[in-house]
Amino acid sequence: MAYHKKEYYDQDVTEGMMDAYKKIIELTGEDVGREGLVKTPERAAKAMQYNTQGYTLDAVHILNSARFREDVSEMVIVKDIELYSMCEHHLHPFYGKAHIAYIPNGYITGLSKLARVVDVYARR
Repeated sequence: MAYHKKEYYDQDVTEGMMDAYKKIIELTGEDVGREGLVKTPERAAKAMQYNTQGYTLDAVHILNSARFREDVSEMVIVKDIELYSMCEHHLHPFYGKAHIAYIPNGYITGLSKLARVVDVYARR
């Protein structure tokens, strides 16, 4: 069976962003109707929604979805979690690594959820 990528975007937001990206492309001197650029406004609008999806996600819910009772009192450390974000002043992308350390207080959290929380905050 073929793989089908499922993406969900707010159509009103997508259309509004598409208009803005068309204008930006035109202001650079390009022809927005040129074959290579025809679908660029839509792709850019969807990419921006993906890159800022952290605003629609709940970090606490993610953490609580993998919370386990454990009587461990040693520090838990997760290092080198990749993150991708965007400078809010220039809308320029950047990337880096995050490190998380915590001391459990009767509960531990699944390690993959910690990486997801980093992603939530990086995409805001």
